[in-house]
Amino acid sequence: MTEQTSKPVAVVTGAAGDIGAAIGEQLAETYTIAAVDMDQDSLEKAVGSLQEKGMKATALPFDLTNADSLCELAASARSLGPIEVLINNAGAASARSLHQMTRENLAKDVGLNLEAALNCFKMFEDDLIACGHASVVNIASVNGLGTYGHPAYSAAKAGLIHATKALAVEYGKYGLRANAVAPGTVKTQAWKLRQSENPQVFEEALRWYPFKALPEPADIAQAVAFLLSPAARCITGVCLPVDSGLSAGSPALPRTFTQSPDFDGT
Repeated sequence: MTEQTSKPVAVVTGAAGDIGAAIGEQLAETYTIAAVDMDQDSLEKAVGSLQEKGMKATALPFDLTNADSLCELAASARSLGPIEVLINNAGAASARSLHQMTRENLAKDVGLNLEAALNCFKMFEDDLIACGHASVVNIASVNGLGTYGHPAYSAAKAGLIHATKALAVEYGKYGLRANAVAPGTVKTQAWKLRQSENPQVFEEALRWYPFKALPEPADIAQAVAFLLSPAARCITGVCLPVDSGLSAGSPALPRTFTQSPDFDGT
């Protein structure tokens, strides 16, 4: 582990993935990064990249869906310094449709995308309250705002958005702010792998987006940094879409209008 530092600690889950790594890099100027992920090899690579730049970061390879692992995570993170920020970024989708969904898929999607985030918060609850000005940012998804597929994952993300509002309402009296960021399609390595199989994948996705550019992981990280900043000091309980306008509406939807019989044109 890195030596203890006077910098406050930001716990970032899912830190080995593209979005998590970008969040860690964005926040590392201000915070010691407690980087959490199950993928130890990728996690150590991401943390090593931060350390090479002189930033304070520690790899914490723990399983957020395991209660014993969460207890160990909390102890390890506390050893790095005072915890002021929790970024619940870990998440993944397993079932593509309700027809394909099994009990196991459902449990996995809800367990990782909703329960793990809430359980992680509970593990750090006392630390965040004691801080007096803590922030929680939950990385939700545009799927939690509308129907775009992956219904079990989407239901979990919708629950995470509601949980964010509940945190803001219940813990605001302790100076804690809770917000969510809802990415749309982000240009991560997973999507770039799909592009290697289908070179038109991004063009096909963009037809659904009003703004004809897709976010990069850094765009999500910058939204998180804004929500943590003094500029957002009175922003709490919101879900900020970073989705190139998808949640506002899609130009790919059919433009039909049925005039009612009593419509008088005014």
